[in-house]
Amino acid sequence: MTNNVNVREIVLDMLVDMEKNGTPSHILERETLAKYQYLDKSNRAFITRVFEGTIENKIRLDYIINSFSNIKTNKMKPLIRCLLRMSTYQIMFMDKTPDSAVCNEAVTIANKRGFRTLKGFVNGVLRNISRNKDNIEYPDINTDKLGYLSICYSTPEWIIEQISNQYGEDRLESILLGMNRKKEGVSLRISKKADKAEVIKSLKDSGITVEELQLYDRGILIKGFDYLEKLEAFKSGKLIPQDESSMLVAHIADPKSGDMVVDVCAAPGGKSIHIAELLEGTGMVEARDVSEDKIMLIEENIRRIGVENIRTKVFNGSVEDEDAIESADIVVADVPCSGLGVISKKSDIKYNMSLEKQKELIKLQREILKEAVKYVKKGGKLIFSTCTTNRNENIENMKWLMEEYKLQAESISQYLPKGFHDGETKNGYIQLLPDEDKTDGFFICKLIKQV
Repeated sequence: MTNNVNVREIVLDMLVDMEKNGTPSHILERETLAKYQYLDKSNRAFITRVFEGTIENKIRLDYIINSFSNIKTNKMKPLIRCLLRMSTYQIMFMDKTPDSAVCNEAVTIANKRGFRTLKGFVNGVLRNISRNKDNIEYPDINTDKLGYLSICYSTPEWIIEQISNQYGEDRLESILLGMNRKKEGVSLRISKKADKAEVIKSLKDSGITVEELQLYDRGILIKGFDYLEKLEAFKSGKLIPQDESSMLVAHIADPKSGDMVVDVCAAPGGKSIHIAELLEGTGMVEARDVSEDKIMLIEENIRRIGVENIRTKVFNGSVEDEDAIESADIVVADVPCSGLGVISKKSDIKYNMSLEKQKELIKLQREILKEAVKYVKKGGKLIFSTCTTNRNENIENMKWLMEEYKLQAESISQYLPKGFHDGETKNGYIQLLPDEDKTDGFFICKLIKQV
């Protein structure tokens, strides 16, 4: 409780919003932290941890609640279900607040929110969980490994089966752990207009911890800051939020002076802006996306970074643009995907995706890629990428492009550390995974249109 604002109620409202309206977690979190940026760092950290932790562990939390409640979570009122989940998360995973205080606060909130008759129910379930939290009986890993992994990693069984089938059972738990591990800090790319050493020094002088990333020389990870948007280096356009894997797209595209580039699915604009910077004021990048809202987001970032050799266009990537045929030296297609590579940042993805949705996405991907190929000049480059681990959306789409449109893969080994994923990169692609690579699960390939 601070400044008459109850931080637990803030988290509760966020969780209920997700339940009722389907608002994506990362958007809710960003908007909420912006609204309450006046709260001190510890309170905002509490909001972030409880909100993200509750979503990340939803399957496990429901399993625990259902073990001590006669009414199952899927039959509860949304507010009560969310209240029990976030309170159970605090009991099971957070040590600083006594369990009794968590239970009392939950009862107070239930009463305040018009559920006076359910105070006893909320209190009974939570105190029962608290008394038995060290003796929860999970499925036996030896007789029900799938069920055990699904609950302990709070991941739907179909995703676990897909990972096991595609990457092997020996790698399964490592990938699951990487997919669900929250990263400390924020990865950023230092704008080409900024002096890297000066930016790093200014951040360190402000008490911020800075680590340089391994895969891209202008990538950094920062920790210990208060609020990103308040940093002078961010406001002046010297820092661009971007995962290390995403930074590789422009690096691998390797634009040359004067190139014409079309990015067919560009929002929020990080890759387009990066390519425009690498062109050093020459050529042109056309950043396209399907709606005005997405284009506005790109334009906001363009203004902040201050690049001029870039323009925007509202255009549906799955529709042919006759005027753009064979007009581009480089076409970037970071197509809509299942997003299984960014679960650590957007935990709700794993609950909202399904095999059926994946199949529909693959159809959409191929519709977009079919048009994207048309815009590449003979001898030009198609850079195709996704933020998923699913091979059917990645390597299988690459094979399809090569067979259907006679595109030629080009080695990307020179853009990465020597020996890094060498078996893949020499064949024109890389599949980054969140366990060993410590990045998003991300796929990039480079294909050349034959003359």
